[in-house]
Amino acid sequence: MQQTVHVLPTGCEGLDSLLGGGLLEGTLTELVGPSASGKTQICLHASSHIAYHTQAAVMYLDTCNSFSSKRIAQFLNVLAKSSFTSKDRQRDVERVMKGIFHYNVFDVYSMLDILYQIESSMHAQGKNERSRVRLLIVDSVSSVITPILSGSNLQGHSLMISLGVVLKKLALEYSVAVLITNHVVVDKTGTSKPALGESWKSMPHVRLLLSRDPVSNICDMSLLKHTSMVCDQQASLSLNC
Repeated sequence: MQQTVHVLPTGCEGLDSLLGGGLLEGTLTELVGPSASGKTQICLHASSHIAYHTQAAVMYLDTCNSFSSKRIAQFLNVLAKSSFTSKDRQRDVERVMKGIFHYNVFDVYSMLDILYQIESSMHAQGKNERSRVRLLIVDSVSSVITPILSGSNLQGHSLMISLGVVLKKLALEYSVAVLITNHVVVDKTGTSKPALGESWKSMPHVRLLLSRDPVSNICDMSLLKHTSMVCDQQASLSLNC
């Protein structure tokens, strides 16, 4: 299914600058960082900004019960501030929020089931630009995978690979920007690294490492992996973006 590929600005200036304009359709982008590093904040802001400016559907799969419709509405109210009247603004916000579909997902089986349903729906819609999904978010992927990765659990490893393959397929075949989050783990040397190991490392096309200064509320980002850009580039953004 061939479609024109676009770059979708997230509205987070530092992130968009680091990625050459925003999230690329057809690409799986992973935000890696410890708890409270800004991953969910970026996901919520990207959802609001992309849904508002493209008027297309956004799918948000929430595995940590961290989705906030109130925060989404706050972002949208800022975006809609140029509306002529408060009624116009409210109408704009309500319209966009109807296009952001939130799913609570707490295990990998439910995750795969929902992704297959989304794929079936996108296949049926074909090239209908008005209703097609432009952004798919999974926050977080490690929350549903880590519990099934114990020792030499081959089934858990197989399910992890299946999940990665499905996410990449949705990105590539339907020109969807897929944005996922992942935690960090500390190895034996005390070094922090992305969770889920070497097998998962090949799944994202783009990987960013996030850290947050709790005093200034600034999120520092480092580009760990990119298929077409020089890695180790860095940028910062305010988590009030």
